[in-house]
Amino acid sequence: MNLVTGGTGLVGAHLLLHLLQKGEKVRALFRNEKSILKTKKLFNQLNYSDLFYQIEWFTGNVNDIPSLELAFKNIDYVYHCAALISFDSVEEENLRKINIEGTANMVNCSLAFGVKKFCYVSSIAALGDLKENESVITEETEWNPEKPHSDYALSKFGAEMEIWRAEQEGLPCVIVNPGVILGIGFWDSGSGEIFTKVKKEIPFYTNGSTGFVCVEDVVMVMHLLMKSDITGERFTVISENITFKELIFWIANGLKIKKPTMLAKPWMTSIAWRLDWFFSTIFFQKRKFSRATAKSLHTTAIYSNEKIKNRLNFEFQPIKKVVEKVTFAYSKTL
Repeated sequence: MNLVTGGTGLVGAHLLLHLLQKGEKVRALFRNEKSILKTKKLFNQLNYSDLFYQIEWFTGNVNDIPSLELAFKNIDYVYHCAALISFDSVEEENLRKINIEGTANMVNCSLAFGVKKFCYVSSIAALGDLKENESVITEETEWNPEKPHSDYALSKFGAEMEIWRAEQEGLPCVIVNPGVILGIGFWDSGSGEIFTKVKKEIPFYTNGSTGFVCVEDVVMVMHLLMKSDITGERFTVISENITFKELIFWIANGLKIKKPTMLAKPWMTSIAWRLDWFFSTIFFQKRKFSRATAKSLHTTAIYSNEKIKNRLNFEFQPIKKVVEKVTFAYSKTL
């Protein structure tokens, strides 16, 4: 039996589908009935509504230890996908509680209940910092605590420390560090919001870049790693490094809308995040554009996927094709 956390999010929901397609039994944690509807909607959209009813849903969350102790009964493998994704400084405490303490609770229960293997979904945000003579970020790039990191990155790095502790205590573990994950469904959160914002014909683009990957590739890699004899390692999971301009233009083409024409300069996004902070403070609204987000839009980051490709002989889907597929699915919801 597999236990999946975050089953009502993009990665977790697609992972549940993948495991069920492989004939495996799954138990998924959920906090409220409303959140389950998002996963059900995805299964329906992909024409796998029959498989949805094979999921064993279990009420609980990563910070509720009594509920975890019940959920871990008869569990062999754990896929920990649940996380808080936020770049708003007001969420610092929640990021630590959910991402670090929650992960600690998960591995502690795994150790106590004799789980055979544990897979943790981290992020490229938790990878290291380049030195002056380096140009490509790999799994071996050293984390520099003296450099500035977002609260989200710090929380994912802290969570990885809990995974390595568990590995030392006898729990076989693997970590995946995905880039920006693109996939069908969940249009109101994560990367899904990119498609929603582009649909509004935003006039600006930036030339920053990062690693992108298809959600189906992420869950396939996770499953392959869990079935392998690989433990005590982490893997960067990206398909390609592309610019935000390329991504936005591809989505705009797919939606048959006007592409942005103005390059947003750093000083412009600097003003934007300050205005967002001001209005969110005055009107008690959730931040929509943080300082960390503004900085990332102008950062050119190159990530290597050679390790995972070589270890699993894995080939990723081209991002342009992924964007076309996801954009088509998004257009059918409009």
